[in-house]
Amino acid sequence: MNKKIWDIYAPIYEKAMRGDRKAYGLMYERIPQVIQGKDVLEVATGPGLLAKHVAHAAKKMIATDYSDGMIKEAKKGSYPENLRFEVADAEHLPYGDDSFDAVIIANALHIVPNPEKALREISRVLKDDGLLIAPNFVNHQKGAVSAVWSKIISIAGIKLEHQWSTAEYRAFLEANGWKVVMLEEMSARITLAYAECVKREKNAGEGNAK
Repeated sequence: MNKKIWDIYAPIYEKAMRGDRKAYGLMYERIPQVIQGKDVLEVATGPGLLAKHVAHAAKKMIATDYSDGMIKEAKKGSYPENLRFEVADAEHLPYGDDSFDAVIIANALHIVPNPEKALREISRVLKDDGLLIAPNFVNHQKGAVSAVWSKIISIAGIKLEHQWSTAEYRAFLEANGWKVVMLEEMSARITLAYAECVKREKNAGEGNAK
């Protein structure tokens, strides 16, 4: 990933995401239910849109991004007192083992060059009975709107390192040590696969797989 591109893109990111407000609305409703009273980490928060909407339900929440520009944007405006924003690299998280009850990484794994490494770091900082919330864009070339939007992203200099279908995304998560306990497609300009996972070796927190 080119950090400079994200620093430049940061001031307009929120406006670019407004077209998918409906899909994000569903996440804003769901996520507070599953992070209620928990210590939460968000990886790749961007300008903090999701964090600002869900942090009120958490015991405390740290939202991170490796782009200084994104964190600068995230700190603007008002947000819950239990939320703080920090610069951190998804592949080298500066937190101790078993530090969080839940980790969120939204719409980032497909643009991370080494998503396997990011997932290993998430597993390290997540408690054994913790929850990974990993909504991600899928089916990038399926449908005219999705194909056009994917092209726009590419022109902007954002490289799509991975282009999974929903089934391929599930397989990717499972191949990297996670048990998918919920997987649901949400309509957006690029289809969003909302996933909740637990560490496979523990099989904790069983939910309703879809």
